[in-house]
Amino acid sequence: MSIECEIEFVRSYSDTVFLIRNELLEATVTAVNFSPQKVGVIMRIIFMGTPDFAANILKRIIDEQYEVVLVVSQPDRPVGRKKELRPTSVKQVALDHNIPVFQPEKIRTEYDEIIAANPDLIITAAYGQIVPKAVLDAPRLSCINVHASLLPKYRGGAPIHQAIIDGAPETGVTIMYMDVGLDTGDMISQRSTPITDDDDTGILFERLSQLGADLLIATLPSIEAGTNDKTAQDESQVTYAYNITRKQELINWDRSARVVFNHIRGLNPFPAAYTTINEQNVKMFKAKIIGGDSLNAGTIIAVSTIGIDVVCGDGMVLRITELQLAGKKRMPIQDLLNGDHPFVVGAKFD
Repeated sequence: MSIECEIEFVRSYSDTVFLIRNELLEATVTAVNFSPQKVGVIMRIIFMGTPDFAANILKRIIDEQYEVVLVVSQPDRPVGRKKELRPTSVKQVALDHNIPVFQPEKIRTEYDEIIAANPDLIITAAYGQIVPKAVLDAPRLSCINVHASLLPKYRGGAPIHQAIIDGAPETGVTIMYMDVGLDTGDMISQRSTPITDDDDTGILFERLSQLGADLLIATLPSIEAGTNDKTAQDESQVTYAYNITRKQELINWDRSARVVFNHIRGLNPFPAAYTTINEQNVKMFKAKIIGGDSLNAGTIIAVSTIGIDVVCGDGMVLRITELQLAGKKRMPIQDLLNGDHPFVVGAKFD
């Protein structure tokens, strides 16, 4: 081999060694910078939920690159005047990300597909059915729930509504282990938020959904590693928030203005508090306390474009600023007064 060829061979060999060395260094740096949070990608997660509250949490799990192998949601239900089937909010997120969806009518007997998915972790959030023990025992790690209250307060299906109706100063979210009881499992983590007079159920749903997503993502690595906290609930502090009934939606004007105010915003936007006048149902969405009067509870004392003023049981006046007549759309008072309506001074809500 000539001197020139030997020199060229040495140069080529040196360049190759240099490239390999750089690639090894880059791989090392990548390994060092590997996010511990992404360890969760190896977990096979089943997510169970139904409304917007849960859909936002599912989106966050997906965004954080966790592996969701199956989504379980309530069956599609007919909505609107045309009674068209509409997918649940959680199902829609799953479809958008090509994740298989399972929608059992009765999960207490229809759960084989969940078992077959061989999950490491099941996460539930506002699913809407009681999960049977066979499902609770299925995952390798555990079955956990994102509950919209500071447990043990407000166990049940309507914790956000009830916290506002009760005039609670704060609420929050709890990540908890699931068991066969109603929200009775050990608590893993909690995060709180104040409730102000400007909050209603819709606003608080959105805030707690975000809070729950943040807390869940912060908690998952410790669950996977087996280092998470586990705190039993104090049974002496338990309160309940069962699903709202039609009877509970009816406004009682004999109550104080503060109680009626909390009632209206606690059921806004759904299912909505209602009252009756001239045998006509009226849903009420927004109100504010403005002063006092000595007339009988439920009496209208003023009607104007700024609101309908109604006396409550404590003599205080509540100004209704947004409502809905039967068969009409929800609207601000100034729009409603442009058409036919039953609201006149001296009239009384039943």
